[in-house]
Amino acid sequence: MSEKTPVDFWFDPLCPWAWMTSRWVLEVEKVRDIEVRWHVMSLGVLNEDKLDQLPEEYRENMLPGGKSWWSVRVVIAAQQLHGDEVVGKLYTALGTRIHNQGEGVSRESIAAALAEAELPADLIRYAESDEYDTELRASHKEGIDKVGQEVGTPVIAVPGADGEQIAFFGPVVTPAPKGEEAAKLWDGTLMVASIPGFYEIKRTRTAAPSFE
Repeated sequence: MSEKTPVDFWFDPLCPWAWMTSRWVLEVEKVRDIEVRWHVMSLGVLNEDKLDQLPEEYRENMLPGGKSWWSVRVVIAAQQLHGDEVVGKLYTALGTRIHNQGEGVSRESIAAALAEAELPADLIRYAESDEYDTELRASHKEGIDKVGQEVGTPVIAVPGADGEQIAFFGPVVTPAPKGEEAAKLWDGTLMVASIPGFYEIKRTRTAAPSFE
C-alpha cells in the first residue's frame, strides 16, 4: 500500500475563506490518497506592517493582543504543549463555532472549542499571552515564504513530481465542493500550480462564504 501524499495546510482560524478551503481539503482526503498536516499562520502577523491601511474596525482587532490573535495563539500553544495531532481537531472545533455557528472569536467560543477538542481548559490563558509568539511567527514565516508576501491564508504545499514542494494560496471557493467535485478541483489546482511560471487565476467574488 502506497504512502499517502502529505499536504501541508497553513491557516488562521479567523479567516472564513481559509475555513472554506479547509473543509474542501478534508473532502479531498476522502477521495484522493492524501494526508493533511495542519500549521498556523496569522492575519495579525500578515497585516502588522500595514495597519494604517486597514479599516478602523478591522485594524483594532489586528493590533498586538487584539482578538485576531486570540484563537491562533491558543492553537499554537496547544500544538506546542500537546503535539501536532491536536491541531486539526481544534481547528475544526474553533472554525465551526466561529463561522458556522456565528459565535465569532471570544473567550467563551474558544473555551467551548477546547472542551470539544478534549483539550485542557487552561489553554484559554494563551489567548492573550505572547508566550508562543516566536513559534507562531516561525510557523507563519514557513508558510508565507513558500508563496510570497502578496497573499494571505490559506497556503497549501504538496510534493511535486521532482520532490520539490508546490505551494499556492487558496483556492478561494464557496461552498466547499464535495465528492467528485472536490477531487476535480484538487486535480485541476495541482495541474496549474505545477506549471513553472504560472502565478494567478482570479475573478471577482460574487458570493460570501457559505458554511452549509
